[in-house]
Amino acid sequence: METPLHVAVLLGSTREGRFGPAVATWIRGHLDGRQDMTTDVIDLVETPLPTVFPVLGQPPASEEAVALLSAVSPRLAAADAFVIVTPEYNHSFPAPLKNAIDWHNREWNAKPVGFVAYGGFSAGLRAVEQLRLVFAELHAVTMRDAVGLQAPWAQIRPDGTTENPGGDAAAKAMLDQLAWWGRALRTARAARPYGA
Repeated sequence: METPLHVAVLLGSTREGRFGPAVATWIRGHLDGRQDMTTDVIDLVETPLPTVFPVLGQPPASEEAVALLSAVSPRLAAADAFVIVTPEYNHSFPAPLKNAIDWHNREWNAKPVGFVAYGGFSAGLRAVEQLRLVFAELHAVTMRDAVGLQAPWAQIRPDGTTENPGGDAAAKAMLDQLAWWGRALRTARAARPYGA
């Protein structure tokens, strides 16, 4: 039997009172219910990253930066695929999420990225459309179908449970695409390393 895909779920909000952990628990429930995927949730509150970057092309200068990155970078590198959980702030995505993305490059290359967004009227989908541009520059493949949760605080309980058939169907569609691309790209990277 084929080795399950290892999926890193990146929780992008660090705001106090954030709803992101409930959304991350909800999508993790979908991932845990699959035989073809394993999951690692990376919460940027628990694993903050430096905000001062070294000179382009140089390693981090401080031991603190190296230590902070060591809690995240190997986990991203080990992933076959990613799910980004993001709210929409001011028609875009949170700054700590962009910071986490920008600290890495090869970790994203030739790997698939799915999105679970949440917010008010737009269901977070404006954040997703901007993230697609960022991940294209990093040679990642974004899933065509994203999950957009409108007012999830009225649908998802803090423990991640819900009665939302539409959201569940969207999650399954996105994860099915992620599984296809994850297997295809893992096979391709094994046959010929990606030279971005």
